[in-house]
Amino acid sequence: MSLDLDRIRAAHERIRPHIHRTPVLTSERLDEASGASLFFKCENFQKIGAFKARGATNAVFALDDATAKRGVATHSSGNHGTALARAAKLRGIPAHIVMPSNSAKVKVRAVESYDASVVFCEPNQAAREVACADVIAKTGASLIHSFENEDVMAGQGTAAVELLEDVDVDVVICPIGGGGLLCGTAVAAKSMRPKIKVVAAEPANADDAAQSFRAGKRIVAEKKFTIADGLRTNVGERNFPIIQRYVDDIVTVSEDAIISAMRTIWETMKIIIEPSAAVPYAAIVESKIDISGKRLGIILTGGNVDLDALPWK
Repeated sequence: MSLDLDRIRAAHERIRPHIHRTPVLTSERLDEASGASLFFKCENFQKIGAFKARGATNAVFALDDATAKRGVATHSSGNHGTALARAAKLRGIPAHIVMPSNSAKVKVRAVESYDASVVFCEPNQAAREVACADVIAKTGASLIHSFENEDVMAGQGTAAVELLEDVDVDVVICPIGGGGLLCGTAVAAKSMRPKIKVVAAEPANADDAAQSFRAGKRIVAEKKFTIADGLRTNVGERNFPIIQRYVDDIVTVSEDAIISAMRTIWETMKIIIEPSAAVPYAAIVESKIDISGKRLGIILTGGNVDLDALPWK
């Protein structure tokens, strides 16, 4: 089965009882500042505080009963782990979440609050994958990858379906890390509105997707530090061909712009968003895309912020 609008709509039906249909908010002040009409899809109000609830819930509820009974597993330092733990608890099946030993305590507590078993590993990609494979070998659990799983991509695409059911836009923009959200968003948007432009935004310090997009082949890059912790991963192997087919552009933004965009949205819209969620608005602030007079849909991906470690004082 490949990723298409039918699959995304089926995901929407499947997860509807278990997620919020999040609001689309606007701001006259931000419209004036940008010279465009901005429509913010507020996934910071989603279950677990992030869009990841959509994909994880779809993947868990798409499993047949025999497979589901053996449980699910993933490696995640944050929102996907929490989302998978929650979805597994809703279905009444075991969840095993491999987390780096340096994961934020608030994120570990969030996973544990849904009765998932947490396995700690060294804080690098190889250790995460080895530990996760070990858990799967011992338990028979199914791997639910945070972005390379098509049921996850389909679930993430439901945010764009809701956005386009609520408002008509010329451009839709979301952040890119591994590419699960971007794939679902792009397929949904282009299928529902063939003339729509789909743009992704990425920190300049973690710009592997933009490099890959320009080069026409997937490039794995060493990441410098970015405050947008949800976007530090390289774009997925299974995600990149979908991105090449459906996405119009990938732009990059500075760290200063991310912090400034985050603060502007907090102050103007009175809502909490995390740094990764601020990246698309940062692209607008830095004039990385031509939006003059256009209608833009912006997916605010989440609002899980450590309030003891804000990037401004």
